Amino acid sequence: MVKPQVKVIINPAAGAYSTRRKWPRINRWLRKVGLLFDQVFTEEMGHAMELAKAAVSNGYRRIVAVGGDGTVNEVVNGVLASGASGVAIGVISTGTGSDFIRSVGIPRDYNDACACLIGQRSLQIDIGVVEYQSQGQMMRRFFVNAAGVGFDAAVVAATERFPKYMGGTIPYLAGLFGCLFSYRNKLVKLRLEDVVEARRVLAVVVANGGYLGGGMHIAPLAKIDDGLLDVVTIDDIGKFELLKELPRVYKGTHLSHPKVSLSRTKHITIESPETVLVHADGELLGTCPASFWLEPVALNILV
Repeated sequence: MVKPQVKVIINPAAGAYSTRRKWPRINRWLRKVGLLFDQVFTEEMGHAMELAKAAVSNGYRRIVAVGGDGTVNEVVNGVLASGASGVAIGVISTGTGSDFIRSVGIPRDYNDACACLIGQRSLQIDIGVVEYQSQGQMMRRFFVNAAGVGFDAAVVAATERFPKYMGGTIPYLAGLFGCLFSYRNKLVKLRLEDVVEARRVLAVVVANGGYLGGGMHIAPLAKIDDGLLDVVTIDDIGKFELLKELPRVYKGTHLSHPKVSLSRTKHITIESPETVLVHADGELLGTCPASFWLEPVALNILV
């Protein structure tokens, strides 16, 4: 009997627990396109990372993530932590945000996404790395799409307080509007390469791909394989002005705003005398000080 070379990791909680319901149909499509695979379900947060690392150690060279951006992040971290080369990652996005597949061009349609998994076409992408503080220790995490500090991390923290079954944009928008009234802009010290400056900011987004927050085109010029991070800094903007500019963020036309700046770099460090939260790929990680850098062409994605 031929041993499958593909491991499919399914997060049943993704998409407000809708993935468990969607999986039988996706399973049929995968078998219809002729994919020979083994499958495993995650049981808790962080489990996909362990499963991906174990799959690579057991000889699987194609790992497919079925879930949201958080599931993709965990699978990528597990694969890269294994240290193995020649591993390709596929994605069937069943989450509510789907920011990563927007950045790399993977179809949202499940049937089309399944077809991508049997082809030979892949995209070599850069991978971001963030080092941050958590429980008094410096920790490190890979990210595929976008990370950052400040307001967007506070929104992630607020969103995580909602029950998981309340998926979709409602918790995110509720967290966003809640933070509009409670959040205070932070004084930070930015070091981009050899340039250091202190400024008060709403947020600093460190983007590998172009999207975050369920379709916000926060870094419209970002390319996931150009060897650079796009750093979008939103300065000391007022909350009502931010609310007015929000539609432009979704359209990706906000870079012309006088309080928004874009820098391209391979490394950035952010410090602050205040408590400033850090997130990556929509997952809350810890606090500043934080450093972000790039590992160029570090991962193969099936497209």
